[in-house]
Amino acid sequence: MVDTAVNQLGGLDILVSNAARQQSTPSLADLTSDQFDWTIKTNIYAPFWIIKAALPHLKPGSCIIGTTSVQATDPSPDLYDYAQTKAATTNFVKSLAKQLGPKGIRVNGVAPGPIWTPLQMGGGSTPEKLKEFGKDTALGRPGQPAELASIYVQLAANDASFSTGQIYVAAGGNGQL
Repeated sequence: MVDTAVNQLGGLDILVSNAARQQSTPSLADLTSDQFDWTIKTNIYAPFWIIKAALPHLKPGSCIIGTTSVQATDPSPDLYDYAQTKAATTNFVKSLAKQLGPKGIRVNGVAPGPIWTPLQMGGGSTPEKLKEFGKDTALGRPGQPAELASIYVQLAANDASFSTGQIYVAAGGNGQL
């Protein structure tokens, strides 16, 4: 995938890591090893492999943006495996920023709160929770993916050249990291 992007675009200077697998499981006792493994492989291994493949192509001024979640620091009890992976993503952003900063490559993260995505409808939330999804935010509603776009654009822009190792929260007034 990285090689295809580099060949078709003539290089690579922005990498957005937006891995997401989220399945609601009421109890740790109900979480199968296969489900746990699938979540870890999707949300941790895949970004690791993609970023590792991209590193030789990233030059000074490039940036990596990781999608984490408010689940990293305020986990829901039914999202045990997902929350762990987003905590790991938050830490990889902060660690990688320190490692790549001297090379002129910035690494930041975006931590959405309740945002309407296919994750919720694909088993990431129970039907009961969907009825109340986002109502506990200060804005009283869930966000839309388009409401996050400007954060990613800003983090990729050259005028954000002093931001690295930061997690930008978009959670309707909740989920401060």
